[in-house]
Amino acid sequence: MSAIEARDLTKVYRSYRKESGLLGAVKGLVRRRYEETRAADAVSFQIEEGELVGFLGPNGAGKTTVLKMLSGLLNPTSGDARVLGFVPWERRNEMKRQFSLLMGQKNALWWDLPAQESLELNRAIYGIDRDRFRKVVDGLSELLEVTDKMNVMVRELSLGERMKMELISALIHEPKVLFLDEPTIGLDVVSQKRVREFLRIYNSEHRIVTLLTSHYMQDIAELCDRVMIIDHGKIFFDGPLDDIIDRFSGDKVISLTFSGESKRDFSEFGEVVSQTPVSVQLKVPRAVWGTPKARAGGAISGYFGRRTVCPSMNHNRDR
Repeated sequence: MSAIEARDLTKVYRSYRKESGLLGAVKGLVRRRYEETRAADAVSFQIEEGELVGFLGPNGAGKTTVLKMLSGLLNPTSGDARVLGFVPWERRNEMKRQFSLLMGQKNALWWDLPAQESLELNRAIYGIDRDRFRKVVDGLSELLEVTDKMNVMVRELSLGERMKMELISALIHEPKVLFLDEPTIGLDVVSQKRVREFLRIYNSEHRIVTLLTSHYMQDIAELCDRVMIIDHGKIFFDGPLDDIIDRFSGDKVISLTFSGESKRDFSEFGEVVSQTPVSVQLKVPRAVWGTPKARAGGAISGYFGRRTVCPSMNHNRDR
């Protein structure tokens, strides 16, 4: 059985539509008009144990709605889901102890308490053994490099430090499933990288099922092999990360390593992204790479030696 399974998961919001003007207000008293918004529309997918899956989509696409239904915070209008074999919206304690939801724009820690005391409160809520709690917190704080910040008031921490504390709070009960809703939002580049490194290490060591939403493609590129894309409540892509590049990118970035030094001008083959005496990166239109391949790739490799082709996440995803 899959760790997470969603089957035709749908959430419809019904809202009153008020007409303008006094006459419209009077009409609304007699006959109300409603409009429906499908935040999630027949969403179906499966996630297996140990997978770290990226969940992409524009604002309002339905990402957070799906996460909230899988966490039991929202009841679906229709459809079904299982998380570790449990129905999320039944909110059974057995499930609550095995998953965690971290939302980058929500605070789970008490601002006027040191992080350590907030974590102690969570320890009591989850009924975690004190020795086990101490071991887990020490390990996480060391990995996130915030050991010296544990007794600082949460409101006095930087945004990056607060997010690290939120991660510790989300993981102290050692969940099997982790839902992350934009965990790096608003963080500086260094803090984003540190959070990504932590998530990669933690996932590889603990094989925790992770569903990650983010607006930063770097998060997805560095962490996820599989990506789901949602828009207007519907999932229209679910597959390997590389397939996104093949499907949506107009360019390939070709990395060439020479057998010796070269000063040749490669601009005739495409846009030169970077060049050293022993290597060059070329951005080549996909059509050029696919048809006259000998010109863009084979001929060069035959002349200089070894050829490596690697789609560039940075260049492809900007398009």
